[in-house]
Amino acid sequence: MGPEFVIFVFCLVAVLFLVIFFYYVPFFLWISARVSGVRISLIQLFLMRIRKVPANVIVRAMIEAHKAGLSEVNRDDLEAHYLAGGNVEKVVHALVSAAKANIDLGFKMATAIDLAGRDVFNAVQMSVNPKVIDTPPVTAVAKDGIQLIAKARVTVRANIRQLVGGAGEDTVLARVGEGIVSSIGSSESHKQVLENPDSISKLVLKKGLDSGTAFEILSIDIADIDIGKNIGATLQIDQAQADKNIAQAKAEERRAMAIALEQEMIAKAQEARAKVIEAEADVPKAMAEAFRNGNLGIMDYYRMKNMEADTTMREAIAKPQK
Repeated sequence: MGPEFVIFVFCLVAVLFLVIFFYYVPFFLWISARVSGVRISLIQLFLMRIRKVPANVIVRAMIEAHKAGLSEVNRDDLEAHYLAGGNVEKVVHALVSAAKANIDLGFKMATAIDLAGRDVFNAVQMSVNPKVIDTPPVTAVAKDGIQLIAKARVTVRANIRQLVGGAGEDTVLARVGEGIVSSIGSSESHKQVLENPDSISKLVLKKGLDSGTAFEILSIDIADIDIGKNIGATLQIDQAQADKNIAQAKAEERRAMAIALEQEMIAKAQEARAKVIEAEADVPKAMAEAFRNGNLGIMDYYRMKNMEADTTMREAIAKPQK
């Protein structure tokens, strides 16, 4: 092997050594930290690589915290939060923003909010700049039966202390909608609501709807109120139609009962008529028997016939002429 080959191997080994060294020991990142005033050793950066913690994320967060004067933020806590699945950059951004806005937010609280799944940086921004939430159309009916459709704008501010375990926007919107329905429903007339829509806001705000939520309600403004259906008249019409149907059903029932009674009377009359005809058929037999026994004379028979003729004549006279 010649000297050229030895030099080539030496250079190759040196390059591999430098690559491995700068991969596990981010030397330039250490220089950046030292220049920024952050005290961290090369061994600590090397151990971060071993623990599979991104050293650049931790060092940048430490530099930002140091420049902002956040002395409570240290390397161990940042590494622990990263290993727990948190977002180190958002936490530090939130702490810096809170410090600039004079908001009392500690590192433990910020990491707890972040691990709870909420955007802690967005929460701090919402504490400084309140958020406006538009409610969906809320339908309610006043005591005079007129339906009103109201839309409200709710101005909320994040409550840092309630972000962990506090209810979200959906709960706030549901409570505001419930308050609007209750306020309109207690009004004697829909005209009162249209004349004084701010009365709804005042009544709803008094109920403390932000209790147990992650927000603080600053104001509730009624953006729009539209008149809907006349629910009272509709209900009266429906009730009248129902009463009519009930009356018709009862009348039909009485008619059916009357028809059944009439049919029963006709059947009884036919039965009685059949018995009379049957009895009349026995009359000639009885008369013949009376003649044979001597109980009926010829004169009695003629008198009976005269009476029948007289009765037939009287019935004919009594019938009205067509």
